[in-house]
Amino acid sequence: MRRRYPSVDTMCALAVASLLVGLAPSPTYADDEKEENTLLVWAGDQARIRPDFVAVVDFDRNSSNYGKVLRTVPLAGAGAVGNEPHHVGVSSDGRTLALGGLLSILRRQDQVFFFDVTDPRHPKFIRSDNPPDASITDEFVPLGAGGFLATFMGGPQGSQPGRVVEYDRQLKAVRAWPAQPPTDGFNPHGISVDEAHNLMVTSDFICPLLTLHVHNGDRVELRGTIRVWDLPQRTITKTIVVGDPAKPAGTIDVHLIPKDPLLRAFTAGMADNRLYLVDTQHGAATAVFDFDIFASPDAPVWPQLIRINRAGTRLFITLNYAGAGGEVVMLDVTRPERPTVVNVVDLGPGSGPHYLRLTADEKRLVVSDYFLVEDLAPGGVVHAEGDHKIHVFNVGSHRLELDPRFDLDFNRDIGSGPARPHGMAAFHAEVD
Repeated sequence: MRRRYPSVDTMCALAVASLLVGLAPSPTYADDEKEENTLLVWAGDQARIRPDFVAVVDFDRNSSNYGKVLRTVPLAGAGAVGNEPHHVGVSSDGRTLALGGLLSILRRQDQVFFFDVTDPRHPKFIRSDNPPDASITDEFVPLGAGGFLATFMGGPQGSQPGRVVEYDRQLKAVRAWPAQPPTDGFNPHGISVDEAHNLMVTSDFICPLLTLHVHNGDRVELRGTIRVWDLPQRTITKTIVVGDPAKPAGTIDVHLIPKDPLLRAFTAGMADNRLYLVDTQHGAATAVFDFDIFASPDAPVWPQLIRINRAGTRLFITLNYAGAGGEVVMLDVTRPERPTVVNVVDLGPGSGPHYLRLTADEKRLVVSDYFLVEDLAPGGVVHAEGDHKIHVFNVGSHRLELDPRFDLDFNRDIGSGPARPHGMAAFHAEVD
């Protein structure tokens, strides 16, 4: 896939970054008994016939089975098939995995699933839930006292307003927030929490109903707003318009910058190819990076999900290219107002990277190649299949290096047939 770079300065910057990568020493790994050795992947049967499942993958770099599927743990019961497995969350104590079914509503099934992962190599189903006033499950964040907050892009019928649903430490739904949701396109997708500063942000992305049943001239309605919340009160204090309000940016994700004294955040516009710095205290968003430098003649860039390291100095983002392939980009955000490219890895035609997660030691980044295929709904408009692979990158301060030893393909490696992997989480398991 050819890329278009518009300026000599940009080309030089990338060349310097590549040189630094080449000069960086190869990673060496000490035996660490607490390093994450188990990867759990939330996935769905491509044929929509067999149950959705959690795949247990050997994530131990010293194992001869590194990157192999050890077992799959399927959902059971009438609502086990066709949920469109999406994002996942891990409780603050690391013992519970929360899983979302993005399109469970289409089959009138439970939308949230909880597993006990005290023994990550043998996850055990706990319970499922179907909040009555929310649908289209997306992202989870854990709460320090236990439980989760989860974004739902849609209300009961899949339209607006969406909801943020709270689950307590017993995994029971407490309430949907805010008590009086906005009526100006509240469809929360991304979410980030800073409990120490009583702060939460969510990003509105899209009206999901109009991606499922487009007819009679209706068109997809993207959103471009960040909501700033008073976390203890669960109330929205500011609504920040991102980009051009006449052409909504499609703010798919948002993350507060760790250790930032100004309590700022980053969000990405999937429709306008910009990275925005969000001032949560003054209610403003400023474009600080243009992903058009990676533009392809074959497909839109589609910057998607974000992860930021704990130091707040490196940002990782997936570029999906709408089914034509994709890249993973690492940016230096030491100066949030002026991000610079550190490294770019092109995953090739058909790849479609979307979900990503850093390991606890931040030495590895895991990326899945599948976004969404709306083949459960007549008229569904999103068909970003990807190639169903899982990639692992070794992460250095100036390096993002694909690990060729980790070779996991959900078209090939699932005994029940091709599957679509989405959310992932890594754990340390005691292994005899």
